[in-house]
Amino acid sequence: MFALYKKELQSFFLSPIAYFVIAFFMATFSLTLIMDISNVTSSTYEFSFASIFYVNLFYFVILLPLLTMRAFSEERKNGTETLLLSSPLNVTQIVMAKFLATATVLLILLATTLIYPIITTIYGRVIWSSLICTYIGFFMFGLVCVAVGILISSLTETPLIAIIVSELAMLLLLLTDNMSATAFLSSIPVLSDLLDWLSNETKFDIFSQGLIQLSDLFGYVTEIVVFLAWTIISVEKRRWSRR
Repeated sequence: MFALYKKELQSFFLSPIAYFVIAFFMATFSLTLIMDISNVTSSTYEFSFASIFYVNLFYFVILLPLLTMRAFSEERKNGTETLLLSSPLNVTQIVMAKFLATATVLLILLATTLIYPIITTIYGRVIWSSLICTYIGFFMFGLVCVAVGILISSLTETPLIAIIVSELAMLLLLLTDNMSATAFLSSIPVLSDLLDWLSNETKFDIFSQGLIQLSDLFGYVTEIVVFLAWTIISVEKRRWSRR
């Protein structure tokens, strides 16, 4: 599995996609920070990295499908999926290798933003406990989006469709809090409970306040496991249909 993970990770950086995603996210992150700083009205300036990450959640869900569409839809388009599925690895190992490779790119993306807290520490003060919680919340939500994107990529052989559907799905995951607040959906207990479970914006908001709740961590992990399990089932079904 490590060999496939290494191959997948290398493939991200042998093409311009990973560089584009990281550069674009850094650009939006930097622009958000600069816009906040431009509103300074006194010699003492206070700002929240959590609010900057919150604003960039929306740019993030637009960019991330560019990474996840490579998982399976691009393999099918290039005709390499058959070779992959006939390898000695089982489907679970294949899915996990692709998931971990994309998660590593996500981790690198977040690591590049650390330059701003470090600079702020030199010239001011950063509440690192709160910032670390914000990073954890952002990363966990990112892993949920990666799992969703890989699932959708496994369902289509057209990368463009995988990108569009993944973006819509990730936006829905981000907006479930607003949906659950509607009178119609809140009147249906099953749907209301499901939307509460998928309330990723609320989970991230709690993390950004410097709080880590086991229930929120468990919610994120459960979402990731469920979406990856569906991906394994989807790929396994296609693998058996080829025999």
